[in-house]
Amino acid sequence: MDDAAHRVVVNDEEQYSIWPTHLPDVPGWHGTGFVGSQQECLDHIEEIWTDLRPRSVRAHLAR
Repeated sequence: MDDAAHRVVVNDEEQYSIWPTHLPDVPGWHGTGFVGSQQECLDHIEEIWTDLRPRSVRAHLAR
């Protein structure tokens, strides 16, 4: 397990990922404020990302 600090990031389609805290932001992604070990970040994403469809797909289907 990687214990280096990571953070949870999200893009405009509300898709989540993790990113090492020592690296700069990637265009199109921004931090959610959650920081922890790699596993803690993955666990957090699993808890909050319950609908894996991109936001645009959810919006289209909701019409």
